[in-house]
Amino acid sequence: MAEKLHPNTVRVIEALRARGAKGEVKVFEEPVRTAAAAAAPLGCDVGAIANSLVFDADGAPLLVLTSGAHRVDTGHIARLIGAREVRRATPEFVREHTGQPIGGVAPVGHPAPIRTLVDTWLGKHEVVWAAAGHPNTVFPTTFEELVRITGGTPADVE
Repeated sequence: MAEKLHPNTVRVIEALRARGAKGEVKVFEEPVRTAAAAAAPLGCDVGAIANSLVFDADGAPLLVLTSGAHRVDTGHIARLIGAREVRRATPEFVREHTGQPIGGVAPVGHPAPIRTLVDTWLGKHEVVWAAAGHPNTVFPTTFEELVRITGGTPADVE
């Protein structure tokens, strides 16, 4: 099956296995670029979708894994991490730092580690779904596993 997967997804699978993650990647026929689009075919609450949002924090990438039910408060995040400014990254910035397109950014599988915050709200769900490097792929995980595999910091992001 791996030979049919996009190279980004293969890298994500390799990174997940290297970190001892258990979930298997699910491939959709059509892209699922939003939390609502992913939740519908999975039959889960939109809050169980871990949106991978990349921000430009004073020029450095910041990955925020937030519940699909939340919006990120960039002012709050800036204060939390001690940045002067946190703003939504451009598609080019996202691809440069993750190697993945917006709508498919995974929590892992990037060219270099990225500072990561994990929305504590995700801990309310037994299973959390995250993108797997391409807009057509997701994988199941847990809040605890996301924190572990990303080296992320649990945070209130709203």
